[in-house]
Formats: sequence, structure tokens, C-alpha cells
Amino acid sequence: MARVAIVTGGTRGIGEAISLALQEQGITVAASYAGNAQRAAEFTERTGIPAYQWDVGDYDACQAGCAQVAADLGDVDIVVNNAGITRDGTILKMSYQDWKDVIDTNLGGCFNMAKAVFPGMRTRKWGRIVNIGSINGQAGQYGQVNYAAAKSGIHGFTKALAQEGARAGVTVNAIAPGYIDTDMVAAVPADVLEKIVAKIPVGRLGQASEIARGVTFLVSEEGGFVTGSTLSINGGQHMY
Repeated sequence: MARVAIVTGGTRGIGEAISLALQEQGITVAASYAGNAQRAAEFTERTGIPAYQWDVGDYDACQAGCAQVAADLGDVDIVVNNAGITRDGTILKMSYQDWKDVIDTNLGGCFNMAKAVFPGMRTRKWGRIVNIGSINGQAGQYGQVNYAAAKSGIHGFTKALAQEGARAGVTVNAIAPGYIDTDMVAAVPADVLEKIVAKIPVGRLGQASEIARGVTFLVSEEGGFVTGSTLSINGGQHMY
């Protein structure tokens, strides 16, 4: 029987690439989304991957959403925590709500989703959780104390949860993308984007498919000895 995966924020950008890559591996995929119903419907029509709407920052919604996916498709074996938002601004201008929204979605979403699926994975002695962090969680970024804190927290969350799952056949890993050619990056002014690319040793933006290939390895049988790790895919922009 095919494995079942949930990709949060899985109907667009990096999430869409991950959903499609997992589908190509014969995995049954469910993609969650927060609010863009039209985009989600177009995604499902084009790919055949069902889309489910819930807010990953809402604990109860994650419990209900994961239960619905399990009822529809089967027990959830794989979760890719990709959903994330930005509310950029220096701390002098950042509101508490901007801070809370980003922490609740980007970091809280990882906790909420893990709480929903981790017990079942441990019981079945197999599971894969991949959390999408960020180069800005590793190196920091001006005007992103909320985002950088949340993404940095993901890397610590990953290492700790990996220790809880290892003996039960559940691996937990993270991927830290650099600057990827998505709609969000495309919105950056051309002169600013040029400066960003100039700092990337390979001389270009990454592709969402390159992140997806990292995910497919980490969730595979062959990736079973990798846990508690963060895979940096950033073109050499940040090495440590």
C-alpha cells in the first residue's frame, strides 16, 4: 500500500513542488492550504492531489485536518511542514501580532502537526517528518526577528523530536532553503534581487524542485539512517 503524506502549504511554491515530487514517487499526497481556495482548486484539478483547508497555527484544526486525511486516504506516514508566512519589519515597527502570527504559524504549526501524527507513527514503527526551515533561521536577517526566530526554532525542534522518534522508526529532519525562485522572491525589486544573487556562490536562485528532491530522499526508505539533521540547500550562501 502506498505511503500517505501531508504537505502543509502544499498547493503553491516550494510546497507544490514537494507535493508533485512525492506524488511521482508513488506516495499518496494531501496538500493543505490556508486561504487561497481558487489556487487550491486549480492545483487539485491540474494534479489530482486533494487539497484540504486548515490553519496550521490552529491546534484543533490540525487535529481535525489530519484525522480527515487519515479517514479519506489512510494513516498518515509522512508530514512535510512547509507552511509559513512573513510579517517583516524591524523590531521598532513590528507589532506583537506580527510576532505572534509568524511564531504561531511557522513554528507552532510544526508542533501542531507533529502532535496530530506522531503517536500513530510511533505505534506503526514508521514515520517521516520534514520541517522546512530557512537560511534566515541559520544566519539571521535584518527586519525578520519573528521569521528568523521561528525558523531557528524549527531547527531545534527537529533535533529534539528526532530523539523521541528514533527508536520507533520515525525520522525527523529539516531542510533550510536559501533564496528560491518562487512568487515571493519574484516580488522582490529587481535591484535588490540582483544584490541577493550576487551573494550566492553558485550565481543563481535555487529552484523549488531542488528543495523537493531533498525532501524525497529524507522521506524515503533509503533515508532511514538520517535523523535530527538539517540539510542546507542554499547554493553555498551560508555554510556552517
